[in-house]
Amino acid sequence: MKLTLSAFKTSSLVAVVLALLVLGGCSEFRDEILAPESKVSSCEGCHTNYTHLKQVFSPDTDLPPPGCGDAVYIEPYDRVFMGGEGYEKFKNSSHGKIPCTSCHGGADGTADKKLAHSGNFTKHPSDQPEKNCAPCHAAIVRNVTNSLHKEAWGMRRMTTLRMGVGSFDQLPQSIKDGYKRNCSRCHASCGDCHVNRPHGGGGGLYKGHEFRKTPSVTGHCTTCHVSRVGHAYFGIASGTLPDVHLTKLGDGHCFNCHSGREMHGDGQIYDQRYKMPMLPKCETCHGQVATSNLYHRVHINTFNCHTCHSQNYNNCGSCHIGGAGVRISPYIGFKIALNPIPDTRPYKFATVRRAAAAPDSWRNYGVAQLPNFDVRPTYNYATPHNIQRWTRRTQVAAGRACFDACHIIKEGVVYRNRELYLFNSDLLNWEVNANRNIVVDGKLPASWGVQ
Repeated sequence: MKLTLSAFKTSSLVAVVLALLVLGGCSEFRDEILAPESKVSSCEGCHTNYTHLKQVFSPDTDLPPPGCGDAVYIEPYDRVFMGGEGYEKFKNSSHGKIPCTSCHGGADGTADKKLAHSGNFTKHPSDQPEKNCAPCHAAIVRNVTNSLHKEAWGMRRMTTLRMGVGSFDQLPQSIKDGYKRNCSRCHASCGDCHVNRPHGGGGGLYKGHEFRKTPSVTGHCTTCHVSRVGHAYFGIASGTLPDVHLTKLGDGHCFNCHSGREMHGDGQIYDQRYKMPMLPKCETCHGQVATSNLYHRVHINTFNCHTCHSQNYNNCGSCHIGGAGVRISPYIGFKIALNPIPDTRPYKFATVRRAAAAPDSWRNYGVAQLPNFDVRPTYNYATPHNIQRWTRRTQVAAGRACFDACHIIKEGVVYRNRELYLFNSDLLNWEVNANRNIVVDGKLPASWGVQ
């Protein structure tokens, strides 16, 4: 197996990817390659014979373009090899009793690769969930068809809005093609969470074809959600700590807060992820939070929880779809702005993260400038997965006022804490109009003296 790191923009992202591989990736191959060689005149025989797979594999000819989460390259023969403990679990499971051709099509009982992969053969049966998954998992398939994980409705909506058209179907064909090649590949079929590695983790079988009811945190969840979630959750960035929900909740699994029902969806379409009603709520575990201390009593309805309890988090910006990636390299920062989604979240102020959108994001697909780019901010509502009780904003020196670490305070000619807030002066020229409704200029208390 060959692993090749893509050109990540910061060493911190390289670090998180390496951490994920150490935790959940490469070790499986050391075990699987030691599996006994087998005859090759069947689907199972071929895919459990590592030597044979290396002889007959087809090299990649059309790799997808690089993206935020694409960190590793795994050889084609490693992606389809079945061996090790995961393969044994698969063999002994109900899925292991189903003939290969029932899901994958093609022809069994032959050593001829071309014949085995002929006819109705499909690499990824869960790309057709109604046919291959619904017979046993009908309710889940009905819901997941419209889920955010499968369809990325928010990304579709933003592309549609910034193009200034009424629906995704009205986009130019070149944009729809670019979206399919670049954006939609980051979103998941059933198999991407329960059988395979996601694309960003190199693709292919995750554990020898084992069907995992609960996806792996490092092998699935943070393989896709790496720069915006895993990087923060594991405390990779210099000066940050792992999220308290990782260190205090036993295994720290994502499903401690995010349920399977949320992941699968409820069958409805939500064009913005924060509209999903099954998202976790802090109040579920912190029931008395509104009155538990002075900070909460004063600010519970004004600031989202993350403005006080997040650490610094990853940002980036100005990407070319299908191009060289972001021009504003990933960086660690923290910003509070006017809430960009007041109809969905009730707060006046919220944490925001710089998004990758730029007016010329789609120039490689025939659109030099998005005609309606300024319709939405380039800083999005953010809920970073790096929660701590005590942060720079909740901890003040002895004898200082409770607001000392978060209000802007004039000291001589210096405005201390000003860097926490998003001002016009923080924006590039092409960002100013897009963010006009969320910058804090003229919106902060007059007593702070920063009008």
